[in-house]
Amino acid sequence: MKMKIMINGEMMELPKPLSVTELLKEKEVASPDMVSVQLNEEILAKNAFDTTLLQENDTVEFLYFMGGGAGRYERFTPGL
Repeated sequence: MKMKIMINGEMMELPKPLSVTELLKEKEVASPDMVSVQLNEEILAKNAFDTTLLQENDTVEFLYFMGGGAGRYERFTPGL
């Protein structure tokens, strides 16, 4: 039973229903523990990855959040 889902804007055909965890492995996602998954426009809790089976016409986005920022840097000068 093949089914189609959208992953990061690209249509993909799956040979069988997969869990989100299985999809992360199938797509060889680097650092799967660092990725958030948006399923049909809702963020999926990480503890639901194993039990959430993807359905025909689902839309999945892998989201990677990067640290850092555009903060202002000032050098500390003792005595000033």
